[in-house]
Amino acid sequence: MSHNRVLALIIALVFNLGLLIVFKYSNFIADNINYISGFELLNLPTILLPIGISFFTFQALSYIIDVYRNQVSPQKNFFDLALYISLFPQLIAGPIVRYHDINDQLKQRSITLAKFESGVQRFIIGFVKKILIADNMAYIADTVFNYGNTELDTALAWIGILAYTFQIYFDFSGYSDMAIGLGRMLGFEFLENFNYPYIAKSVKEFWRRWHISLSTWFRDYLYIPLGGNRSGITRTYINLIIVFLLTGIWHGAKWNFVVWGMYHGLFLIIERVLKPKKILPVFSHAYLLIVVVVGWVFFRADTLAHAINYLEKLFIPSTSLEFPNNVKYLINKEVVIISVLAVILSTPVKNKLQDLIQMNSGKWGPILKTSYYSLLIALFLISISYMAADTYSPFIYFRF
Repeated sequence: MSHNRVLALIIALVFNLGLLIVFKYSNFIADNINYISGFELLNLPTILLPIGISFFTFQALSYIIDVYRNQVSPQKNFFDLALYISLFPQLIAGPIVRYHDINDQLKQRSITLAKFESGVQRFIIGFVKKILIADNMAYIADTVFNYGNTELDTALAWIGILAYTFQIYFDFSGYSDMAIGLGRMLGFEFLENFNYPYIAKSVKEFWRRWHISLSTWFRDYLYIPLGGNRSGITRTYINLIIVFLLTGIWHGAKWNFVVWGMYHGLFLIIERVLKPKKILPVFSHAYLLIVVVVGWVFFRADTLAHAINYLEKLFIPSTSLEFPNNVKYLINKEVVIISVLAVILSTPVKNKLQDLIQMNSGKWGPILKTSYYSLLIALFLISISYMAADTYSPFIYFRF
């Protein structure tokens, strides 16, 4: 293997990771150095984070590593390479697109009416997820997480974290759907990024379904090169901890994300150690949901202290003086309907409905298809009315 190839790889990795560290982690590193030393050793200005830097950095890294491994040929057309790294549908919030998955599509792709129609449907589904569900859940979650410790009680704490559980899924999967839909309209086929993670029955299965482009990226470019599960049990556990430590750090420059990543890594190890025998799916599903929901507390809370206080409210029963007025303020018929829709769309019912339409190509086919399209259009128009009436529409994953 040529020393020049190794040197080129190192330079490219240092450059790309260096940019990510400078923009995303330099303030975090400086703050921790100052805290540990007790002195203002580093006084850095606040560095603004370029939108989507974690996504397009990982895309560039996958290209560099794949070329080094001879898995793809180097792209000799600068504009094609620039198009790959800056492809706008999924640039700012994923999914992470691998170069080898769309290399041929950069040169030649087909745009058909059927593909465009499918892309429009996918975009509408993502738009509805984001505007109708995620934004409404965001208002509840943000309101509850902004309550002071004396104002928060157990009922509110559970309402807040369940709302955030829906918010983060429909925010991110909604954006992924829109990106996949936009790409399809332009002739690109991006891989799926979510596969109904909340129906999983273990943490291992959850990560096969959640943010698939990130989990497979870490698997292929970190976990397997570290040895994966091929070097003994102890080394496997160390590799898992490393991967999920970096998964947490990838999501943000806060100790909360570090704890969240380690938390998931710990449960993956526990599942490997205990190797639970076959149990009723309802119990394994309940276990997974509790683990994930509790984990989201660390992901959403502003600080570790905030997360710990919130967890106390979740599991140590308490009632505030404002109960139940606060609950009535947050929960109404509209929220209940949207919550039911959120539960339904967290399961593969949409896929089964589409399969049903495709299978019934006889006299019921046009009726089912028309009904499905009418439902999509109605939800799309309702979502547009929500967007027009409300300026509160945060995209969680923009900051990553």
